[in-house]
Amino acid sequence: MSAPPVVDLPIDDERLAQDVANGLAAVEKLLRSSVESEDAFVTEASKHLIEAGGKRFRTLMVLLAAQFGDPSAPGVVPGAVVIELTHLGSLYHDDVMDEARVRRGSASANARWDNTVAILTGDYLFAQASALLADLGPELIRIQAQTFSRLVRGQIRETIGPRADDDPIAHHIHVLADKTGSLIAAAGRFGALLSGATGDVEERLSRACEAIGVAWQLGDDLLDVASSSRQSGKTPGTDLREGIRTLPVLYVLSGDPESRLAKLLAGPVAEEDLDEALTLLRAHPAMLRARSDLAAWVDRARADIDGLPDIPAKAAFLTLCDYVVERSG
Repeated sequence: MSAPPVVDLPIDDERLAQDVANGLAAVEKLLRSSVESEDAFVTEASKHLIEAGGKRFRTLMVLLAAQFGDPSAPGVVPGAVVIELTHLGSLYHDDVMDEARVRRGSASANARWDNTVAILTGDYLFAQASALLADLGPELIRIQAQTFSRLVRGQIRETIGPRADDDPIAHHIHVLADKTGSLIAAAGRFGALLSGATGDVEERLSRACEAIGVAWQLGDDLLDVASSSRQSGKTPGTDLREGIRTLPVLYVLSGDPESRLAKLLAGPVAEEDLDEALTLLRAHPAMLRARSDLAAWVDRARADIDGLPDIPAKAAFLTLCDYVVERSG
């Protein structure tokens, strides 16, 4: 079975493009087989989000990072599957917490079955990731444990929200770094370590991938306001309807809390007010400030990527940085 669609990242080097395509196919094969169980229902529930597709963005990070060592090293594909299973398991749990009904264009697991099935399926995916990880050595186990700790900590911080003495904007960025950046950073580190890349390369890739992850999520904040449904895959203003305080919203609330826009954004935006809120927010300086923050995170990533060996994978990472900026509009 061929790999599912991934981030539309043009790779000029034919050999690298073929290596990545082969790696994605190998990861997809192992990903599917790793969740199979003697119990047909466990297999069905575990494959639910795999079958729904996805960008396999984290897999791509592992495969590109592995180019700085030996990309054919035996641990690279299992390492990518560990990262992908961890991500998928977290999605099952996220959908329960968010009471989401749809994921990747299909019914979420909690909507198709119930919350208990979704939670237990996420746990099962984490267990299968651990089984693969056990063969990759103690250093990878340690990185995974630290990453998982950050994922959970980020979710707790998001759930509880900023404390009275916290800067809401700094809190938001910290949550994005823990919830998203940490696993993408681990993907870069896994690829480097498992391919035998140097320690300097490993550190640079980890930092760059985390910065890319934060920038990607900031791009999602912007897309919810500025995009069409076709661009973002969801209806514009979804976060506003749900009262989610994304970066542009936080800038509005911190800058002029008495304005008409701030009053609209103080809680979930009513359907009848949504068009007005979107129109005002799209024209507000908060959007430019959020775009500037995204660009700063991408520049952090580029600074580390610039110090990497000059191979085609370096150019691919730089292209990815451009893509992260461009997709935000």
